[in-house]
Amino acid sequence: MTTAHTRAPQRVGPLADRLNAILTARGIDPDAPLDEPADEPVTALELADARIPARYRRALADHPRITAWADTIARTGRPGPGGAPGIAEGPSLLIAGPTGTGKTHQAYGAIRTLLAAGVRLRWEAITAADLYARLRPRSGHDGERDLQALARCPLLLLDDLGAAKASDWTEELTYRLINYRYEHLRPTLITTNLPTTELRTALGDRVASRLAEMTDRVILTGSDRRRTPAHAPVPTAVAAPPPTPVPGRTR
Repeated sequence: MTTAHTRAPQRVGPLADRLNAILTARGIDPDAPLDEPADEPVTALELADARIPARYRRALADHPRITAWADTIARTGRPGPGGAPGIAEGPSLLIAGPTGTGKTHQAYGAIRTLLAAGVRLRWEAITAADLYARLRPRSGHDGERDLQALARCPLLLLDDLGAAKASDWTEELTYRLINYRYEHLRPTLITTNLPTTELRTALGDRVASRLAEMTDRVILTGSDRRRTPAHAPVPTAVAAPPPTPVPGRTR
């Protein structure tokens, strides 16, 4: 028969007894577990800002047609857990314009608008050049898996389409990506520097035809904002000095 021996609790000293007595006198149970402060919930927008490039973490979409697109996506999403809207199907958006007119800024602003509206959103963002670099065949890398993940993502931002050097291989990858999203009505944000009249030449007939049907188009205009100082000094008028009097001439 085994006998269990219990050790009497050890006293930690008279100071601890005095502290316990003070707490008890004030109505505080010294043996009660401490209530740790509840963690503040992290919003989807805060989580997204950790993934968005630093330059666009405060981006706001202010173009009326872009905000209208975001409103449409938010309204048509299927309710998810807790009733929050999610994204299943919806229209795509093509933002075109010259370099530096704010296309990427507006695109990230559209994503932030959806998240701020409470839309449950799984999204990815990638430039066309990085897309081809990621999928380029190399040892130990499954490019096909990456392509399928981007194709099936509920919302994809494909930035600078048409900016990378084109080849038969890039055209085929672009077609497979766009065609899947076209067939499954996956909302896609696309930015491009190319005029819409040049998309067919740069991307191929199959891609250009699908983009024409699946996207609403917004054309941004203006000068290159990157070449304009953010806080350029405002020219001030300098008063001209008074004319020097000429001797013998009345004024």
